[in-house]
Amino acid sequence: MKAVVYEKYGSPDVLEFRYIDKPVPKDNEILIQIHATTVNRTDCGLRKADPFIARFFTGILRPKNKVLGTEFSGVIEATGKSIKEFKTGDSVFGHSGDKFGTHAEYICLTEDDPIAFKPQNMTHEEAASICDGATLAWTYLSKADIHKGHKVLINGASGSIGTAAVMLAKYRGAEVTGVCSTDNVEMVKTLGADRVIDYTKDDFTRDAQKFEVVFDAVGKSSFSRCKNIIKSRGIYFSTELGFMAQNPFLDILTSKIGNKRVMFPLPKYTKEDVLYFKKLIEGGYLKAVIDRSYPLEDIVEAHRYVETGHKKGNVVITLV
Repeated sequence: MKAVVYEKYGSPDVLEFRYIDKPVPKDNEILIQIHATTVNRTDCGLRKADPFIARFFTGILRPKNKVLGTEFSGVIEATGKSIKEFKTGDSVFGHSGDKFGTHAEYICLTEDDPIAFKPQNMTHEEAASICDGATLAWTYLSKADIHKGHKVLINGASGSIGTAAVMLAKYRGAEVTGVCSTDNVEMVKTLGADRVIDYTKDDFTRDAQKFEVVFDAVGKSSFSRCKNIIKSRGIYFSTELGFMAQNPFLDILTSKIGNKRVMFPLPKYTKEDVLYFKKLIEGGYLKAVIDRSYPLEDIVEAHRYVETGHKKGNVVITLV
């Protein structure tokens, strides 16, 4: 089968288009022909082993998992004999978790992995772009128990995590302020943001409003810079560890001291969340935001584009 493989850490040029063995499903697995997948910040970070601490999970000297990619949408080609939920020909979407491997034509997963039937109101390209950004956004926002009346600020509101966060926060009834560049202001408004700050013109950390939640979906700010716009008993989230892993440390410290909290929850990809996203998609509350699409053979260019830091929503890779 076609796949993109990397044998060492480095620039996008370490990625190689190859033909490798097609997987065979075990009794408890389904074989999925992948129609679409994505390239995101996580893929780029793992490819570079940046931050270095990632090597303790992916391989100290060289990658243990040779095929990157986690999001997918596709069609089941075969099932193991113990499979009950799915059958051959079903369209499914989801996330491969720490198994990775979606930058290839086929993958084997179990029924208990984070997968579900593909929403009928989405194409494979659209469905493939949902689960990573939405899971990361929901990991943070659900911790804050967001509800009607809450004011939420989302920095990086035009990226894959940020766009999902805007829609999820609005679904929960929050008043949402998005932060993005000039080119993305109108797009963020169409996602439901009540107000948008153009960071090229205004410093959101000096905003006159105060918020129950400040969510930095791109890791470009800090708790100290945002502290003045967080309400008493409010919460600051960031997707980045911070300098010398300060955010996990501040999570522990601010739980004991002060009236403003830093929280740094670790994402967990679950079937329950994918089913929740499917429900929101079919209800019109969560939609795909796709910037560019590349064939699998051009995945090096996709990595280069993602690393510019200027993508809007998601970058999709098509295989079928």
